[in-house]
Amino acid sequence: MRLGIDIGGTKTAAVAIGDDGALGGEVRMPTGFGAEAVVETALCTVERMTLIVGVEASAISSIGIGIPGAVDAATGRVAHAVNLGLEGLDLGRRLADRLGVEVRVENDVKAAALGAHHLLGIADGIAAHSMAYLNLGTGVAAGIVLGGRLHRGGHGVAGEIGHVPLDPAGARCACGQRGCLETVASGSAIARQWPTADPLPARGLFAAAAADDGRAMEVRERFLTGVAAAVRLLVLTTDVDVVVIGGGLAALGDPLLAGTRRILNGWAADSAFLASLDLASRVRVIPLGFPAAAVGAALVGEHAWPKS
Repeated sequence: MRLGIDIGGTKTAAVAIGDDGALGGEVRMPTGFGAEAVVETALCTVERMTLIVGVEASAISSIGIGIPGAVDAATGRVAHAVNLGLEGLDLGRRLADRLGVEVRVENDVKAAALGAHHLLGIADGIAAHSMAYLNLGTGVAAGIVLGGRLHRGGHGVAGEIGHVPLDPAGARCACGQRGCLETVASGSAIARQWPTADPLPARGLFAAAAADDGRAMEVRERFLTGVAAAVRLLVLTTDVDVVVIGGGLAALGDPLLAGTRRILNGWAADSAFLASLDLASRVRVIPLGFPAAAVGAALVGEHAWPKS
């Protein structure tokens, strides 16, 4: 049994994966804040999972952790994760010492890319193909799988497309640049442009746009254009076969997918080059509720994914 744990800013999710690749159990619980609380959250998660699946911790063949922030996958050290109050935590080593099982740690978006790739293999039988996982949440980032390998790049920043500037005169990004992709194609971008009391601003925006609110339609179109630009960027730079949209905004579902494809098809109508790439057919939205980061973390934990 392989165990994958996704430690998020507010909640932690875990799954167990059997030898056949099927999910065997699932745990969700709140995430503690600070180094000691995060370690205890992970340990508690493992304890609950062993109770659910009916095995001892020693029966777990490997454990993988997906966590936001800057992660050294080779050592399991989390350099910093602001939303969790972490700075220089040797998470992998500390958990391995307590559990007696090897623990691997990976950035959560990269782990989710492996989880989405695994899902494609089960659902569509195309696991050998290349794929990009486009994470749309408060920010924008991507995880890239090429030839079955998780691609990190020379300094571990491959996929940080949220900070590619699109408009030098655009809004200032948290990274210090202007007009980054993240300033138009993220949850924070929607919240900035569409102030609302709705706890899910994106949902409120799409509902208002569907009701023919002119301002909402304008903001929605700007957002969808940014998402389409992200898809185009990923395909043009990595030539992946599939771009899977995930993250919190993936809950928008069919309206997000249809809108993104509409923009891509519009561009293709004006460009024979883009038409030849058939970008719209490459885009998918991850199924609602699929624990991509936890599943991917389980795969990282078993060394099933050589690193590049």
